[in-house]
Formats: sequence, structure tokens, C-alpha cells
Amino acid sequence: MTWIMAPEDFDSRDAASLRRDYYADVASRYWKRPATSEETDQGLAGDGVEMLTPPTGQFVVGRHGGEAAACGGVVMLDAERAELTRVYVRPAFRGRRGASLMLNVLEEEAGRLGARRMVLNTRLDLIEARSLYLRHGYAEIPAYCTGPYMEIWYGKELTGQTPEARTPAPH
Repeated sequence: MTWIMAPEDFDSRDAASLRRDYYADVASRYWKRPATSEETDQGLAGDGVEMLTPPTGQFVVGRHGGEAAACGGVVMLDAERAELTRVYVRPAFRGRRGASLMLNVLEEEAGRLGARRMVLNTRLDLIEARSLYLRHGYAEIPAYCTGPYMEIWYGKELTGQTPEARTPAPH
């Protein structure tokens, strides 16, 4: 089975389900107990997801064997920086290179939006995510924002190609 990664409306049925699973997963890990439906709803309310649509961002859904299995987004912070956000692979699909493919597609999408640099913030306890970012050339950078769940920041220069010169890679 292969992965298919493609931009999708953040509020499509599959995208909304993946975003919900993402939030429940990271909240549960933070609280060291399963997040309740109410806590998940509260976390998703007002989370700025509407920025994940061109020209301010993009949301991507990854399907494995036709099943919605992964997601991620980029949001433009300014004319040259995009922030990586909501990168998630459902547990049943982990270990199948979906996260790596998702990062590649999100970097391409950020480039199409004009980004020359990708940044992100995460928590120290999200070890798998941090390892993924390091494997893909991200390096620790000074904090570019603050918040209660931000403990470490990473950045990466994107390719020197202009957005017009970029062509989508096969997924």
C-alpha cells in the first residue's frame, strides 16, 4: 500500500477527525491520562485552524491504502517564514514513513506559499516528533513565540528555488 498526501479543507470530515485525534493524543500525553471529549472540544475551539488555507496556510491529509491516516499543516507567519503545525500520524499507521512524507509535502506547500524558512515549536516530551524533525534537517533555534505548551523551537531553511520553479514530487 502507498501513501497519498494532498491538500484538503481543514474542516472536511477526514481532516476534522484527524485534527481531533491529534489534539486528543497530544493532550493525553501532556496530562498523562486520556483527554475527555469535552477537553478535546475545548482545545480545538478557537485554535486558529482557519489560517490553514491559502494564502495564509495549507492543511494536508495523508491516506494510506485509501484510509485517512495522517495530517499536518503550515501557516505563514510572515512573508518568508512558515510554521509547521498539527503533524500527526494515527498509531495504526506509524512506522510506515508517513510522517517523513508528510514533512516533505508540507515543506513543498510552504514553498508554494512563498516561505523560505520553516519553523516550529513543540514540547520536550514529544520525543518521536523531535527525532523526526532532527532527521529532516531541523535544528534548534531561539524561541520565536511563547505559550504554555512550547518548550523547544526548531527551524530549517527551505530550498533556494522560487515558488514558480518548484514542481510537486510524486507521493
